Amino acid sequence: MSVQEYYFLVNRIGPAIETLTGVTATQYNREVVESFSNLQSFFEFNRFPTGHDYEYLVYLRHHGFPSPLLDWSRSPYVAAFFAFRDGSAKLEKRSIYAYCETPTGAKGGAVGEPTIRVLGPYVRSHPRHFRQQSEYTLCESLDAQHCWQYDSHQHVVDRARPGQDLLWRFDISVEERVNVLQQLDNYNLNAYSLFDSEESLLETMWLREHVFKSRQ
Repeated sequence: MSVQEYYFLVNRIGPAIETLTGVTATQYNREVVESFSNLQSFFEFNRFPTGHDYEYLVYLRHHGFPSPLLDWSRSPYVAAFFAFRDGSAKLEKRSIYAYCETPTGAKGGAVGEPTIRVLGPYVRSHPRHFRQQSEYTLCESLDAQHCWQYDSHQHVVDRARPGQDLLWRFDISVEERVNVLQQLDNYNLNAYSLFDSEESLLETMWLREHVFKSRQ
């Protein structure tokens, strides 16, 4: 999807979001839109999203709206919780990923090729952002018409350029799922502490009162 198309989409849903949740949606900005289709405005575009646009996109990301933001946690324990939370998938292993954008402090590449950008933690947003110690990445590139579009992080990882965009994967047997979740819950790291909703409370109670006790 083009960055411009996604920007128009999240603006269209703004009135419903504001009416039903009280969250202030992002407001249409012509200068921002023009930067999405102008190669000369690369440096202006590279600062998007900032300010309230960033707050709003983070809110949408944490509440299930399809998003170009890939959500990371600075805590390996939070990452482990999300890796093992879902008990329905029939998988042999669960994976935890670690990403480093610039291990040497520098990053290079051609303007317009798929590029991962890191968006830091300092944004005023929903409490989930802080509970989960979140940071975000997004990947963008130029299409054939020199308009900015969201791209796949995998395209950057597959390029395997040394000295930047390094990714590690740690695989753990799915048989460790309950053990991992119970150890995390002992430190009060669970669905309720990370989401603070009635649904997450009941999810946590099910694990504590049925799943964990069944192991004893």
